This record gives sequence, structure tokens and C-alpha cells, in this order.
Amino acid sequence: MSEFRLTQISDTHLARRLPALTDNFHRVSEYIDARRPDLVLNSGDVSFDGPTERDDLEFARTLHDALPVACRYLPGNHDIGDNPTAVGPAPKPPVTEQSLKAYRSTFGEDRWCFEAAGWCFIGLNSLIMNTGLVDEAEQFDWLTSQLSGTQGKPVALFLHKPLFLNAPDDPELVATSIRYVPMPARSRLIEMLRAVDLRLVASGHVHQRRDFTFAHIRQIWAPSAGFIISDARQEVIGIKEVGLVEYRFQPDSFEVRHVRAPGQTDVDLESLLALVPKNY
Repeated sequence: MSEFRLTQISDTHLARRLPALTDNFHRVSEYIDARRPDLVLNSGDVSFDGPTERDDLEFARTLHDALPVACRYLPGNHDIGDNPTAVGPAPKPPVTEQSLKAYRSTFGEDRWCFEAAGWCFIGLNSLIMNTGLVDEAEQFDWLTSQLSGTQGKPVALFLHKPLFLNAPDDPELVATSIRYVPMPARSRLIEMLRAVDLRLVASGHVHQRRDFTFAHIRQIWAPSAGFIISDARQEVIGIKEVGLVEYRFQPDSFEVRHVRAPGQTDVDLESLLALVPKNY
């Protein structure tokens, strides 16, 4: 395969009780149907409240199964719970073995690796980092094995949370501690990745579109496919809009296209909270 086309969607937050988000997903589905990439990747927060509402996971899987192309998935904090950080309060809800089991039984493995168009594609579960769960140690061991087998191929890494805001040594602040891969797991992961030809790190989670390069590595933040978060609730870092990201990989190169599917609307989180009066 000399070319590999991947479409990244993220933060769909699907639930039967939130038709506005289902409508946005249908607009994304129609766009994907017209474009027919080789693979669709949902990089997390597939469901609105997976840890406490199992039906959200199952509903989200049903909608993705209707897509006309193959899909891969990564878990987000709204699918399995959040990971602890060095600062700030403990997350609610935390990642548990039970939530991991529910996710895996619905979407399959929460980490994966494959090759296409001369590239090595790696997907990681960023939410188990810093948890101390057996799964965290197993994932790092697995990653060591996968990285040793890249054999010089360029690597594209996908995960739910961005690695950092602007640089690997950004300090962890209470206000943003749950936004990025937490320390010290972040430092360990970045050190491991130095051993390979990492070209791309793609994530979601922040609900803002962002595209920048640090140390020759392209950092792509996919926007939410479902909703935006007001400036009163979250500061502006990138572009607040719903949408998706398209990638075209060729041996030793890649292109990125930032897209908004026709008919997608910028649903505001506040309108959803009126329907779902829970902590968010």
C-alpha cells in the first residue's frame, strides 16, 4: 500500500438521551461515506458517560458499526474514567478494572499497533497512565516491544489526551492537570519514544482544534465531533469548533487536512448539561 488515508474523529460523546450529538455524528458519518478513507479512528470519549451508563458505550458502538469503513478506537475519560495526577484532587470517576472490562467488551482492545504505507501506527490508552493498575505496566511493556520492532519506519502515535500544552516539561497545574498525559508517566513515555522516528502525535480530549510542531514532531489536537465548551468554562488554546481531521500517509511523508463536515453544528456544552444534570 503506497498511500493510507485515515480519518480521525474524537470526543463524539454519544448517548441516546442527547440527540444533538447524534445528529452531529450522522453528519460526520455522511461525510465519511462520501470520502471513504481506509480507516476511521475515534480517539476517545466515544460515549458521554461510559463508566456509569453502560448503554452509552453500546449506543456509541452501534452508531460506529453503521459507518461504511473499518474503525479503530481508543478510550477517553468519559469511556473508562480519568487518571490521577501529581497535583489536584483525585479524578471522578477513576479508571477501574471494571470500567476497562466494559470498554473492552464493547470496543475491543484499548491499545493497538499496525503498519500501512511504510508507517507504524500505535494507539495507546492514555487514561491508565499513573493509575498503578496492572494494565499500566502491561501497556508500557507492550509498547517497549512494539517500538523495538519499528525497524526505522516513521511512527504515528494516537492517544486521547495530548502529551503536553507546549513542551514536554510543562509544569502540572491544578487547573489543567487532567488535560494532558500526567507526570511522571508523561516523562517515561516521551523518553521511550526518543528511540524511534516519531513524526506525529495525534490526540483529542481538549475540544479545541490545534496543530503545531515541537522538536520536528507534528502535534495534532482533533476537535470534538460533538460539542464545544464555552470560554467561561475553558480558556481558549486553539480553535473552538466541531469537526474532524483527515490524514494522507505515504512512505516517509504525510499530509493533514482540518475538516468540518457539512451540517455539523457547534452544540454548546451548557445546552447538554441542561438535559443531563450531572457533574461534567
